[in-house]
Amino acid sequence: MTYSWQPSADYLETSNVSRLMRRLGATTANELRAVSVADVATFWDTVVADLQIPFARPYKRVLDESKGIERADWFIGGQINIAEAVLERWVAETPGQVAVVHENEDGAIRALTYAELASQVARLRAGLRRRGLGKGDAVALFLPMIPEAIVATYAIASIGATVVPLFSGFAPTAIAARIQDAEVKAVITADGTIRRGRATFMALELERALKSCPSVEFVLTVNNLGAGDDSWNETMALEQDAMVERTEASDVLLLAYTSGTTGRPKGAVHTHGGFLVRTASEIAYGFDLAAGQRLFWVTDMGWIMGPLTMVGTHALGGALVLYEGSPDVPDPDRLWRMVERHRVSTLGVSPTLIRSLRAAGTAASSDLSSVRTIGSTGEPWDPESYEWLAREVFKGAVPVINFSGGTEVGGSFLCPYPVEEIRSCSLGGPALGMDVDVVDDAGQPLRGAIGELVCRQPWPSMTRSIWRDDERYLEAYWSTFPGMWRHGDFARVDEGTGWYVLGRSDDVMNVAGKRVAPAEIEAVLASDPVVAESAVVGIPDPTKGEVVWVFWVPRLGAEDDEAIADRLTNLVAAEVGRPFAPSRVVRVRQLPKTRSAKIMRRAVRAAVLEIDPGDLSGAENPEAVLEITTLLQHERSATPG
Repeated sequence: MTYSWQPSADYLETSNVSRLMRRLGATTANELRAVSVADVATFWDTVVADLQIPFARPYKRVLDESKGIERADWFIGGQINIAEAVLERWVAETPGQVAVVHENEDGAIRALTYAELASQVARLRAGLRRRGLGKGDAVALFLPMIPEAIVATYAIASIGATVVPLFSGFAPTAIAARIQDAEVKAVITADGTIRRGRATFMALELERALKSCPSVEFVLTVNNLGAGDDSWNETMALEQDAMVERTEASDVLLLAYTSGTTGRPKGAVHTHGGFLVRTASEIAYGFDLAAGQRLFWVTDMGWIMGPLTMVGTHALGGALVLYEGSPDVPDPDRLWRMVERHRVSTLGVSPTLIRSLRAAGTAASSDLSSVRTIGSTGEPWDPESYEWLAREVFKGAVPVINFSGGTEVGGSFLCPYPVEEIRSCSLGGPALGMDVDVVDDAGQPLRGAIGELVCRQPWPSMTRSIWRDDERYLEAYWSTFPGMWRHGDFARVDEGTGWYVLGRSDDVMNVAGKRVAPAEIEAVLASDPVVAESAVVGIPDPTKGEVVWVFWVPRLGAEDDEAIADRLTNLVAAEVGRPFAPSRVVRVRQLPKTRSAKIMRRAVRAAVLEIDPGDLSGAENPEAVLEITTLLQHERSATPG
């Protein structure tokens, strides 16, 4: 029987979202969804009051659409600076409460209270101002998941400058492209970090990148490995600067760059007011975090989940747990032991990470009773891995909040809530305040079939544009369906079972005129006992348009049996349909993944087509692409003719 989460009386009575339901007069999650989009301005005004978000100057209006939905403005007339809003309240109320906990691969642990975090932010603020930085300047962060990344983010925001987070695994070319696009004036980095037992010297990578970045005036380096200079420590010795810059709710907070494989990087523009309100609501209502509780999400500050979980957690008075390293190092049970050690309330994971842990045979022998919600995002689940996590690891006692959104969204489009039934792998329904739909090519609502995911009304954390490329913003999101945001995902709504995102529009395959999402086939493959994980890609075919190729990684101890390929082919034919039976099934040692454990299908497809895979600087294991390319070349050379 398919697994589904059933909320207990505790969640129905004491959760944050149940409190909001009572405030708005809703009795079910779906009623709350309807109320939230019937009047979005009133809804978001209620959220600000419910979460007690402190505007330094109250706003006069919640929403202004006079320039069109594409130019919606939020919290008009209000002043708020995230650094002040998320720190000062808790420094006043609970200064000794832990705000940040850090652990590295060696097991060393550091922690900062709210008072200590605010003090360090004030010292760095003094150092940034002393070097001439101020409102409107762009400052990049090229840091691992260490407390200094949190300090730096709030310090930059507190002087009214723009935060530009960079993924800690970027290579020089990718770093330079983003610094150039944002016209960054300063960079805060670390000498290096340890991941999977290997040192990466980040300051040296940055140094190579800066050879083509004339806008950068100085670099501050955190001495994380003991191989850097003392510029960070010298700055931390300064007297505190108590003054936080007055910023309008609509002032730019950060540029969140997507990891596109081609073209100039795309910087989503997020603001102080909109990003704070939306992220606070996301963490409060979806993940039920409260003051004093701890959130641990396996991510990087260079991806949107880093800033989202940081701001959302601290807006609620929680503690953010940072792990500097790979979550399955030195062994697959590392993740579970960290949850127990730090008494984590909200645990954020990716489906790929859970597939890896399940394939390794890991079992959670740790005490996981502190966990109240599990979060996941970024890619679809397969039922076996989802249910292993929910049923076997957490004994059906914790909801899986599987949500879908994006860098440009600043939160989720779709999200289940712990007060409703959540079916296996489901995204629940539209997130609160999000007027989301699935439509056909004519923009008409579509049910029971694959269509485009859209949003009909604006939301506070909607990107204000693409940095320095407004035409690209309008083309990407508003040109397909006038007046509706087109997200670029294919999705399906099944009456009675829920909403499902099936992948990027350009990932979905068209086989003989029939659309099929890679994730749909990958979920079927995951049901085979020898398959640890797989990547499904569409390859051009003169007859069918595209054909399906499967690349799969075996579980530990699986035999190298040629009959497996036939079995997997027949499995897909039986479960998905004979037209979608794979043309090729290839066993590989590993699949290329990002640091957040997402499989890079485009890179796999590029290996098949022998074309440039694009920017692999975000890959955890770029060598996997070469391995696949080499394997296929050997096969081709061994084939007669």
